[in-house]
Amino acid sequence: MSLSTPFSRRLYLRIWLAVVGGIAVLTLTVGWAWRMAEEQKAQTNQPFVPPSREMALRDPSGKLLLRGMATRQPAEPGEGVEFRIESDTGQTYTLQMAPRQPRGEWAGGRPGGGPNQGWAAFWTRPPFGFLWLLGIVSLAVAVGVYPIIRRLTQRLEALQRSVQKFGEGDLSVRVPEQGQDEVADLARQFNAAAERVENLVKSHKSLLANASHELRSPLTRIRMGLELMGGQQPSPAFRVEILRNIAELDQLVDEILLASRLDAREADVGTVELVDLIGLAAEECARVDADLDVSASPDSLEVRGVAKLLRRALRNLLENARRYSTGEITVVMHRRQGRAEVHVCDHGPGVPPSQRERIFEPFYRLPGASERAGGVGLGLALVRSIAGRHQGTVHCQDRPDGEHGACFVLTLPLAPGPH
Repeated sequence: MSLSTPFSRRLYLRIWLAVVGGIAVLTLTVGWAWRMAEEQKAQTNQPFVPPSREMALRDPSGKLLLRGMATRQPAEPGEGVEFRIESDTGQTYTLQMAPRQPRGEWAGGRPGGGPNQGWAAFWTRPPFGFLWLLGIVSLAVAVGVYPIIRRLTQRLEALQRSVQKFGEGDLSVRVPEQGQDEVADLARQFNAAAERVENLVKSHKSLLANASHELRSPLTRIRMGLELMGGQQPSPAFRVEILRNIAELDQLVDEILLASRLDAREADVGTVELVDLIGLAAEECARVDADLDVSASPDSLEVRGVAKLLRRALRNLLENARRYSTGEITVVMHRRQGRAEVHVCDHGPGVPPSQRERIFEPFYRLPGASERAGGVGLGLALVRSIAGRHQGTVHCQDRPDGEHGACFVLTLPLAPGPH
């Protein structure tokens, strides 16, 4: 918590004071009600009189001396107990009992009592004894509740400090996740959001750094070509080279912009509609002269998605295969457990198992790959981003027939409905 926050505005103190105040109000209310009940009882002119009951008086030999109905008579506090007995003969007798001696005092006022005995009895009998009990319980609750509330608010303060540091630019800050309550859930959500923001910022920084490097390469080649021409008419070879570098620049800019839009989840990337994957794959295979095998899924494969993005994903996989393959390229369509699978297989050098995840990172090239081989290292990264936008996946594996080469598998959920 910030040191500039007034002490009276601290959350743990306000919660604790609210609990203590509630206990105090409860204590005063119960005490007041008890006091009012005692005063009303003392002012009552007709105290409660128990019903009559039969009483018998016998001598030491067991001879019956008196039998009749005894009724307790009203008496003032401290005057003892008095019974009125009506015998069978119709005579009325009175039985008086002295007041009960206070505990700890001998009969006749002998040693054991004293002036403090009455004072103690005053504080132990209602309503003061009950008020003392409430006061002790209230104090115990107030003392016991304080560490619980303080521990809760300390976690909130830790969360507040982390949010403040995160807002100041420290994207690596995280909150300890303790417990299973709402505060712990809030801490987990903050950590997840902070992790995503940090990864997004790192991705953008890496994208800008790599894009600046990739942009320099074709620009440098164009500048060198112009200088070598020396103002003369460019030869056909120079013209082809310049056009190739311009196309590379155009592709790079286009892929960087698309990657930025895919990273921004709220960006509009197109209209979601039903897309026939087999028809889309047939068009793209015809463009690069690849073989399309739909024998494993003779029916149509329809998915819900953005057609231009799915076309871009298939095109990138086919161009990647054409760039490295030394033989034919095969596209095989499958239907498995409510998902469509597109296998793009080539006869190239293949991808080592240790590199099969890294090749989907932006601007990553396999060791030994040349920039002049084509591509800027964003194609497969875009495929993964597009697959993620459609709740799908993409991965690289060995060819199923055991031959040399690689096989990229794009998996997408099929559109609901009869297939």
